[in-house]
Amino acid sequence: MKHFVKLIRPYMVWAVIMIIVPLLLIVLYSVTTGGNDLVNIQFTLDNFKKMTEPIYVAVFLKSFRLGLLSVGICLVVGYILAYLITLFSEKVQSLLVLFVTIPMWINTLLRTYAWICLLSDNGIINTLLTMLGFESVTLMYTDFAVVLGLVSDLLPFMVIPIHTSLCKIDHSLHEAAMDLGANRFQTFWRVTFKLSIPGVLNGIIMTFLLSISTFVIPKLLGGGQYMLIGNLIENQFISVGDWNFGSAISVILAFIILIAITAMKRIDKDEIEEE
Repeated sequence: MKHFVKLIRPYMVWAVIMIIVPLLLIVLYSVTTGGNDLVNIQFTLDNFKKMTEPIYVAVFLKSFRLGLLSVGICLVVGYILAYLITLFSEKVQSLLVLFVTIPMWINTLLRTYAWICLLSDNGIINTLLTMLGFESVTLMYTDFAVVLGLVSDLLPFMVIPIHTSLCKIDHSLHEAAMDLGANRFQTFWRVTFKLSIPGVLNGIIMTFLLSISTFVIPKLLGGGQYMLIGNLIENQFISVGDWNFGSAISVILAFIILIAITAMKRIDKDEIEEE
């Protein structure tokens, strides 16, 4: 098998050029100043200190608030959906999981524009309300529109890990709990939900990280007035041209993601050891 090791060399070269080098450049820009010219850069930590300004603190707080709200909705809806899927046979479960993942095959931009067609003032929802004799409501450019877009986009990332954990639960444990006098709610809370916590935590971590780092949904459904972490990074690189500050924010976000991935691996490791 050793002669196959040489086959990964092209991938290693590609990974270094396309992944490692850009990451190193981002880290370099985050601790330097002097614009985008690498010749005139000077090392500094002012890019990280700038994030403590009230205007940027507000962006982080709003990102976390909308992210937590989206995660909460995804958790409730996703857990119910994942639990209902496990009630069917394995073949039907595979088909239902496929239906859950099908929206992920469509580009996020297209799905977001579909929500614009539904939620705009002249959209399908307001048209139906007018036909039924109700007054039209403002849905676009609100927290409701942004959270709805985030939930619809991130729901599969909550359903799949929870469904995976639920499928691993031994049904004999449910029967044992019922034999010991537990009712349906007690069996669910003390057995089903407790054993599915690893999937719940994985789903929460993934949906939260994706919700605070996305920029397409808040930009389109929020009408440009919603500045979240992803939008702030995009704005610094594309509009403002402050690559140093944008890189500093990216490094902080990457650090948060790294901690979350480590936590996910720890959860999976503990789950395997328990099994």
